[in-house]
Amino acid sequence: MNEAGLWAVVLGVSCGTGAAIARAVARDPGLSIFGVHRGNHPDLARAVQADVQAAGQRVHLRKAEAGTAEAAAEGAEELLRVAGPRSVSFFVHSIANASVGRLVSGDGRLHPKQFQKTFDAMAHSFVYWAQELCARDLLAPSAHLLGLSNPMVDTVVTNTALIAASKAALESYVRHLAHELGPRGHRVNLLKFGAVSTTAFEETFGDDGARLRALLRSVIPAGRISTTEEVARFVSILAGDGAKWFNGATIDFTGGETLALMNALLHPDKETK
Repeated sequence: MNEAGLWAVVLGVSCGTGAAIARAVARDPGLSIFGVHRGNHPDLARAVQADVQAAGQRVHLRKAEAGTAEAAAEGAEELLRVAGPRSVSFFVHSIANASVGRLVSGDGRLHPKQFQKTFDAMAHSFVYWAQELCARDLLAPSAHLLGLSNPMVDTVVTNTALIAASKAALESYVRHLAHELGPRGHRVNLLKFGAVSTTAFEETFGDDGARLRALLRSVIPAGRISTTEEVARFVSILAGDGAKWFNGATIDFTGGETLALMNALLHPDKETK
């Protein structure tokens, strides 16, 4: 049992990477879980709740939007009632709610509302939650805020410009927040990991998902893509005392993906070396 009463906040907790992270940090370092999800996968959310409880930790799941300034304020207020001040030792931003499409060409051209929704969910909300956690004195001493990113920031994958751009903004936010919160004893980092087979992956790439997975297997030295459990196990290390010197960092956990990925995407007719 978590005798210190410390909590992890996981945005996007019901499935995929967020769910795996909630399970992992409940086991090690042993944190109670305050999770937020949109309610699209209620059975999976209940499974996460049961697994966290089986690990001996408290769990409180909020079914609501998490990717706007208003949602962050409302969520933080509920968190304060549930967990109390200075209770959050770990915060993980795992929201996947992006629009895909082209910037200027074709019928799938992106519109301003899609820009706003994607940047709010994938980048701005990281700051919104940091602001609300600080305003309500919810961060425990030496708290860690962790954003999640992917190699699309460094590549050109058709229809994913908004994802790439918002993740680039998130990386900049992480550096600035690390500078601001470091003197308070907190740390802020970004974990960049490779493709994992999740609902978000399927929704983003659709029928092209199988081709992309095959391409990724050809450029990753291990010959496969990673699993959500592998990512979550590493996140549990970052949540512990052994990783406290990381701050303002973009941590590469891509399994060795290199610029060969970009070359393969830009020149699909050429053999990947």
